Amino acid sequence: MIPPAMMELLRGNHLTALAIMAVAGATDGLDGYLARRFDWHSRLGAILDPLADKFLMMASYITLGYLGHIPLWLTLLVVGRDVVIMAGAAAYYRLCGQLEMAPTPLSKANTALQVIYLVVVVGALAGLAVPAWGLAGGMWLVAVFTLASGLHYIWLWSRKARQVLDAG
Repeated sequence: MIPPAMMELLRGNHLTALAIMAVAGATDGLDGYLARRFDWHSRLGAILDPLADKFLMMASYITLGYLGHIPLWLTLLVVGRDVVIMAGAAAYYRLCGQLEMAPTPLSKANTALQVIYLVVVVGALAGLAVPAWGLAGGMWLVAVFTLASGLHYIWLWSRKARQVLDAG
């Protein structure tokens, strides 16, 4: 659903883009519920599901940043955090072996704020009544939580890598 949502944003069809994003979110939620409910887990699914979520998030921030609807610095911060985390995960895997990533509570809060901010921005573009303070406040909340979450992951995984490497 990433290409159609981004195309609609680029075309200025914000309500359609918002609807596509809502369907993507709903199906992701349903997928997660079914996986938990029926214990449908696989290693591949554990990798692909969060990657798909990240690609939708990154594509949305990049597209909205490109269009000038989100500040460039915030786009770079959100995308940069995810690039640093992915590069760190690759480095950890290469240096230490098996990697079991689980989102931290801070990371979950960050993701929720990033999603809410996207919905608010695209909703405002689609004509929904969004107060200016909601856009500005959301922007700063996303910035603070993105930075804090990124730094937390760097600290957490650096510590884990040191423990593994010191033990080995």
